[in-house]
Amino acid sequence: MTTPTVVVALSGGVDSSTVAALLVERGYTVIGMMMRLWAESSDDDHVLKLDASEKFVSNRCCAPEAVADARGVAHQLGIPFYLLNYEADFKTRVVDYFLAEYARGATPNPCLECNRQIKFGALLAKARAFGADFLATGHYARTRDCAGKIELLRGRDPQKDQSYALSLLTQEQLAHVMFPLGEYTKTETRALARRFGLRVAEKHESQDLCFVADGDYRHFLRRHAPHTLTPGDIVDTRGNVLGRHTGIAQYTIGQRKGLGLAVGEPLYVIALDPARNRVIVGRAAELGARELIAGALNWIAGEAPRGDIHITAKIRYTARQVAATVSPLPPESETGARARVVFAEPVRDVTPGQAVVFYADEVCLGGGIIQGASAPEPGSTIPASARPDN
Repeated sequence: MTTPTVVVALSGGVDSSTVAALLVERGYTVIGMMMRLWAESSDDDHVLKLDASEKFVSNRCCAPEAVADARGVAHQLGIPFYLLNYEADFKTRVVDYFLAEYARGATPNPCLECNRQIKFGALLAKARAFGADFLATGHYARTRDCAGKIELLRGRDPQKDQSYALSLLTQEQLAHVMFPLGEYTKTETRALARRFGLRVAEKHESQDLCFVADGDYRHFLRRHAPHTLTPGDIVDTRGNVLGRHTGIAQYTIGQRKGLGLAVGEPLYVIALDPARNRVIVGRAAELGARELIAGALNWIAGEAPRGDIHITAKIRYTARQVAATVSPLPPESETGARARVVFAEPVRDVTPGQAVVFYADEVCLGGGIIQGASAPEPGSTIPASARPDN
C-alpha cells in the first residue's frame, strides 16, 4: 500500500509544527508548505532584505522570524519546505473583503474567508497539484466519514475548538484535509512539541489579525480606508442626537467603552447606519435579538434542509451556543442561499458581518454570514440593513 502524502500548512507556530511531527511519526510522507501573504508597506527599519533583489515586508503570520522557525522545524524533521507566494490572492480575497465590509457598516471575520479561499482553496489546490492526498493544518477540529459524507466535528478541547472558523468548508475540501490536533488539548499539544524537541514548543501564540502590522485594525482602516472614519452623529433608538462618533468602522455591536457619552446610564452600540453615517446606541436591554437573517449559507453536508430544523447556534467564535430554529428562505443574487434563524431566547450582540454557525451536538452543520438582526423595539430608528426581511 502506498504511503499517503500530506502537505502540512506550516506557520512557524507550535500547532502546525506539532502536526508535522505527529504525521512524520505516524509514517506519512510529509511536505511542509508556508504561505507568504500580503503585508502592509513599512518603514525601512521594518523591512528585511532576503537577497539583493527581494524585500520581505513583515506581518504577523509570515514574518521573517516565523519563516525561519518553519524552515527550521522542517529541517529538524527531515521534510521538504516550500515558501509559496499568495500575496495577490490574499490581498484581493481577504484584505479587500475586510475593508469593503467595514465600509458597509459590517464587522467582518476575515479568518473565515482566508480558510475558505486561501488555506483550503488555493493552498489545498497546490497540495493536490503536488500529488498530496491531504492538506493538514493545526486547527482544533475533527472530521469523520458518516455514510459517505464527511462531517466536521468540534475539537475535543472546548477552549480551543475551531469548528466555527471552518464552517464554510465544503465536502470537496473536507475530503482532502486532516486536523490531527482535534483529539488533543492545547496543553497536550505543547507537551507533544516538547517530546519532539521542537524549537517552537514554548513559542507565544498570537491572536491578532495577521495582516495588520501593528495589531490595531483602526489604524489599518485609517491607512487603507479613510472614508470609513468620517465623523457623524451618535443617536439613540428614537433618533435623538447624543454625541458625535469618529467613524462607524471604529464601533461594533455591543460596544460600551469609548462612546464618549455622559447621559447618566450605560449605553451600548445597538446598530450601525452607514447610509446616514450614524452610530445607534441604547440600553443593555435593547441589545437582545430573537432572530436574524443569514446569507451566503454553507451546509457542510452539501445540501440544504428541506424545511425548518432545530439546532444550536453561535454568533461569534467565543459566544455560547443557543437553541434555535433555522428556516430556509429564497436565495438572493447578492447573498446566495439564506435562512431565518430564530433563537429560543434573546441573544446579545448579533453583528452583521460575523458568522452564525449551526450545530447538532458535536457536529458542525455549516453556517452563514449575518445580514441583520431584528430591531429591539417597534418604531426604532435602526436601519433596514440591520433588520431581518419580512
